[in-house]
Amino acid sequence: MTIADVVKILNGKLMAGDGTSPRAVGAVVANDLMSDVLLNDADDILLITSLASDQAIRTAHIVGAMGVVVHNAKPLSETMLKVAADLGVPLVSSPLSKYDACVRLHDAFLAEERG
Repeated sequence: MTIADVVKILNGKLMAGDGTSPRAVGAVVANDLMSDVLLNDADDILLITSLASDQAIRTAHIVGAMGVVVHNAKPLSETMLKVAADLGVPLVSSPLSKYDACVRLHDAFLAEERG
């Protein structure tokens, strides 16, 4: 599952970054506490958060996340968009709740496993 797939699954909009990247989601982390995200050691995480600030992007960059989804269609600041573009972190805005986003991604992973 790539960032382009994530955008479709979550009815989202790519706000920054490369939507054609072949980089796959390795794990999903749904968290608003960036200190907890920093403790995660999974590779290629997709961060789902309601934290609509550049702190989420900087944290994602530090842990090597493949992308960030801000749920509930929260407004994104120009600073957040600029930092995402500068650091090359794909940023998606989704109208879904965190719960619904996680359920849809889980279902997509299961479908992918089944072939």
